[in-house]
Amino acid sequence: MAFRDGPFDQLKVPLAWTAAVAVIVALIASILMILADRRNDGGAHGYGPVRAGVDTVLAPIGGVLAAPVRWAGSASDYIGGYFNAVSDNRRLRRQVAELEPWRDQAIALKNVNARYEAMLRLRTEPPVAMATARSVSESRGPFANARLLDAGSSKGVRIGNPVINEHGLVGRIVGTTGGVSRMLLVTDVASRVPVLVDRTDARAILTGDGSGNPRLEFVRGVGSIQAGDRILTSGDGGGVPRGVPIGVAARGIDGTWRVKLFSDRGAIDYVRIMLFEDFGQLVDPDALNAPPLAGLATAPAPDAAQTAAIGDAAARRARQTSPAPAPATAPAAGAVE
Repeated sequence: MAFRDGPFDQLKVPLAWTAAVAVIVALIASILMILADRRNDGGAHGYGPVRAGVDTVLAPIGGVLAAPVRWAGSASDYIGGYFNAVSDNRRLRRQVAELEPWRDQAIALKNVNARYEAMLRLRTEPPVAMATARSVSESRGPFANARLLDAGSSKGVRIGNPVINEHGLVGRIVGTTGGVSRMLLVTDVASRVPVLVDRTDARAILTGDGSGNPRLEFVRGVGSIQAGDRILTSGDGGGVPRGVPIGVAARGIDGTWRVKLFSDRGAIDYVRIMLFEDFGQLVDPDALNAPPLAGLATAPAPDAAQTAAIGDAAARRARQTSPAPAPATAPAAGAVE
């Protein structure tokens, strides 16, 4: 059915009145918008009464109209994050796989740095020069316990030099070339080290027998050693400085005294070679054999004033020590001239 066939086919709306009403409504809306946006600069506050009223009415309406937009944005972000989770997970897995070697390398370097710091803190009395080396191979058999080190005579290493790590004495040098040296461990059957008991100062000889715990032989004194006593180098014989830690005493299953080595607490790979031959290298022989008063310097020559003062003092002393002249005697009565 057409519009003209309906009940409104006879309705007549004047075009002029319709245009007038539309213009008036648009004008009122424009005035309200201008008033709502107008700033009241003369007042103490930033809002005028008309604008405040308009904002009070439009604020709830704007919040209700903006809610669907916010919900739509949140839903879009959620859906986008859900579909992007797979790609993000793959990217993170690749990053973790790339960072794992760096993590392992950082942990290894941290451990090596900690061992270096521990070795650098180890001091001897008196101070001895040292050379750092690394164990490059191991020679182990039923009786032999030795290592090859990547430092030789080019760094000042000599046969007999003690070798330590961050925990204590490891062995001594038994052979050397330009860039490589051989270290004999204290557990080798050929190893003999003079030691002392820290608590009683009793002397003994640490003897290797191929086991992990060398024996203590020729212990001086009865009851001079107990389980748990610290064992140090004694310095007897001049082969090793005094006071280098070795281990703690323990009773073996065969009843002999043995030493649990401090060097077994870690791997023997990074070591320090003590460039020590004997105690004579620690002092200047000429200084020890100097004649008495050799360190006294000759006094400087006196100046004129000092010379005059010395002369006056000498003259006074001469006058005080010279004998007084004898008095003259009168001639006797009746003496013939």
